[in-house]
Amino acid sequence: MENEKTRTSTAKQKFLDQRYLKMAAIWSENSYCVRRKVGALLVKDKMIISDGYNGTPSGFENVCEDDDNITKPYVLHAEANAITKVAKSNNSSENATLYVTSSPCLECAKLIIQAGIKRVVYSEEYRKTDGLQLLRRANIELLFLS
Repeated sequence: MENEKTRTSTAKQKFLDQRYLKMAAIWSENSYCVRRKVGALLVKDKMIISDGYNGTPSGFENVCEDDDNITKPYVLHAEANAITKVAKSNNSSENATLYVTSSPCLECAKLIIQAGIKRVVYSEEYRKTDGLQLLRRANIELLFLS
């Protein structure tokens, strides 16, 4: 009986993980970035507490790349936008799950750790893996779902 309950719970969690990742992918479409669009959702107790996509800071022009198609250095990543957005709210990201369409970079990994996020679910591998390595070192659960 316990094994069946665990299996059902695991199947339900995988279903929810896939759903939230699809929602993050849809949210990424809000990005004005041309080279790459990334979306993120922060979920806690089955509620979306924050969202983000990559883009320029509030009040800046909605152009992410320069004339040479290089991403401008001040473009915020989707994870950073979601984390800073929740910081401005009454919600806490402690023990939340971050759903993001691309695995986090090193800088975002540091923010994830400091924000108390305990789980990261992602659907695409970023070219650099140092962010994932840092998250593993911090014992944050990682799940890749293609």
